[in-house]
Amino acid sequence: MDRYPKIEQLDLPPGSRLSSSYDRADFADAFSVDLPGNACHDAQSLARHIFARQPGWIPMLLNIRDMLVRPFGLKTAAELTHSEGDRISLFRVFERHDDEIVLGEDDTHLNFRVSVLVQPLSQGHRRLIVTTLVFYNRTLGRAYITLIAPFHRAVVRASLDRAQRLGWPPA
Repeated sequence: MDRYPKIEQLDLPPGSRLSSSYDRADFADAFSVDLPGNACHDAQSLARHIFARQPGWIPMLLNIRDMLVRPFGLKTAAELTHSEGDRISLFRVFERHDDEIVLGEDDTHLNFRVSVLVQPLSQGHRRLIVTTLVFYNRTLGRAYITLIAPFHRAVVRASLDRAQRLGWPPA
């Protein structure tokens, strides 16, 4: 039985601004959830809402991750959160549009991009799609993703689920 029945893993969305990079990505996935009719349809607001309403076990995982990666010289969550520039949580903003925001980070082991895309459905309803692309810069990037991919999927699903249960920001 699916733990998050309203969260769907799907093919990479062709309408995303990341679509031109799909064929170059070393790792990619996408998850979606239908938005209630009264939800905000602005991608930036939804991204802020998702990343602000994460389950309590996610910061614990980030602390463990930080302890493990620090010896390899990788950026920690605290370093990312307090980095200069336009950011949402620990993610740097690369592109901002009404229907999609592209976040991510570049590091020595890998670069990644996360798209938060809002697509119209029917009768005023919308679908929110979170897409992740990862590009390896060296062997450590491949090993890193192999280790964290199951946690990544759980984090995305749980974040979407919690945001949905706690209520989307109203339109």
